[in-house]
Amino acid sequence: MTSPPPLLELRNLGVTYRSAAGDVHAVRGVDLTLDKGETLGIAGESGSGKSTVAASVLRLLPKSATVTGEVLLDGENVADMRWGRLRAVRWSEAAVVFQGAMHALNPVQRIGRQIAEPIRLHGTVAGDAADPSEAPGESGAPAGHTAPSEAEVDARVRELLAQVDLPPSKARSYPHELSGGQKQRVMIAMALACRPRLLIADEPTTALDVVVQAQVLDLLGGLVAEQGIGLMFITHDLSVLASTCRRIAVMYRGEVVESGAAKDVIAAPGHEHTKALAGAFPTVGDPLSRYAPATTAPLPETTGPDPEAPVLLSARDLRVHFRDRTGATVPAVAGVDLDVRAGEIVALVGQSGSGKTTLARTLLGLQRPTSGSVRHDGEPLPTSTSALRAYRRRVQLVLQDPSSALNPRHTVYESVAEGPRIHGLDGDERERVVAALEAAELRPAEDFLPRLPHELSGGQRQRVVIAGALALEPDVLVADEPVASLDASVRGEILGLLLRLRARLGLAGLVITHDLGLAWNIADRVAVMYRGELVEVGDVEQVLLRPQHDYTRSLLDALPAATADDR
Repeated sequence: MTSPPPLLELRNLGVTYRSAAGDVHAVRGVDLTLDKGETLGIAGESGSGKSTVAASVLRLLPKSATVTGEVLLDGENVADMRWGRLRAVRWSEAAVVFQGAMHALNPVQRIGRQIAEPIRLHGTVAGDAADPSEAPGESGAPAGHTAPSEAEVDARVRELLAQVDLPPSKARSYPHELSGGQKQRVMIAMALACRPRLLIADEPTTALDVVVQAQVLDLLGGLVAEQGIGLMFITHDLSVLASTCRRIAVMYRGEVVESGAAKDVIAAPGHEHTKALAGAFPTVGDPLSRYAPATTAPLPETTGPDPEAPVLLSARDLRVHFRDRTGATVPAVAGVDLDVRAGEIVALVGQSGSGKTTLARTLLGLQRPTSGSVRHDGEPLPTSTSALRAYRRRVQLVLQDPSSALNPRHTVYESVAEGPRIHGLDGDERERVVAALEAAELRPAEDFLPRLPHELSGGQRQRVVIAGALALEPDVLVADEPVASLDASVRGEILGLLLRLRARLGLAGLVITHDLGLAWNIADRVAVMYRGELVEVGDVEQVLLRPQHDYTRSLLDALPAATADDR
């Protein structure tokens, strides 16, 4: 008796992009299989080809792409499918959960309507999905199928919301009224709307805090176990794949360089790139990764701040209140006391909505406090426009996304020179810009001066943002998720840079993050924020290895587990 074909099979898959500079071989000779009820993780950095592989499954590649080899879905070659067949397959047999749910949802449509759209389009609400072999009619649904009634659609939307653990009331919400984790759940509900048998999740937990990440991973794992769907999970974070997928394939420069059982790949990586990915996300408590992020540049021999160093930035009984739609008072920051000393790196950790970004904005003078005080070098936070400008020169912000922080039309020189010009700093401007770029380890600086942001890698863009801050000669850097959008190896380079800047320039740092591994990597102290309060503050070893508060323990418990043997 002939065994059924795999749910998904890639045979010698190759993808080449045409560009003005010549052909780019993005994927070369990839062979992968995935059966119903299985989980396959694909790991790799940006440019490794992993997202191109995912896009090739449903022919979502641009016209500039040439595909060779075969992509077989239930034994049927996707390349041979007519448009009507492919259109139905994209929802009823395979669906994609894209990265960045906050950008993928329509901001002016309610959540329920967006979840209902594929249901109305394909005419499926209950039982098995409509037969995808049938050509779609004018409505977009397969011919011969009756369009679902509004009551059936509403019932299916409620069912999907419950499936992703969201209350039915969220159907009436707009995307901006949901948290990042809730938006990602909505994207999963949309992907499940027509009951596909294959789910492709492309970086679905990037930039989510550890608790929400754990919830999304549990949700995906539950779908595999309960519904028997096949899951292809794509990310650069091996620790996430280890807790989610039974098998892992590691891609590098368009090729699969290592594959096998997740526990084997994680425990004993054979390829150098796999080792680099594994080393970029350290285990909290591992003494070898303390003050030692994965980096190729040398790190300072001495680490840790001077306990007697002066306090540069402080908050005392700081409170920030907002009002919701009903007029009720919402305490975003509720009585915070915090010190950042010269030469010290403090990690401010907590879930989305904990108040950490509001606290940082208030420390920077971008948000007026309701009560309490902020002091810099012993002086109260100024209130006049000119004094605030001078203050912000000393306390500089480094944003999470370097792509949005840089003007796409400005060269590197213009981007770094902008701050000194605004503040009217004396001295030779070019010398100041070059010195800042050198300090941010963009060397030789002259090679970068004429470049535009799109000509730089993600890590280089983040270094330009840091150089723009350094050009003002600050004594405190406030870094908001400074590596959340960067690749694994680049992450280590930027964290290593922050440690070197602390050693060379005596810079203090307040790093806002949901990444406890980052705190373990580079921070001297950790401040844990929950519902507007600092519930635990202390040395990294004390807080992360011997937590006293239940919320801190919950953050540590939410870190990805070592293996996914139960998946």
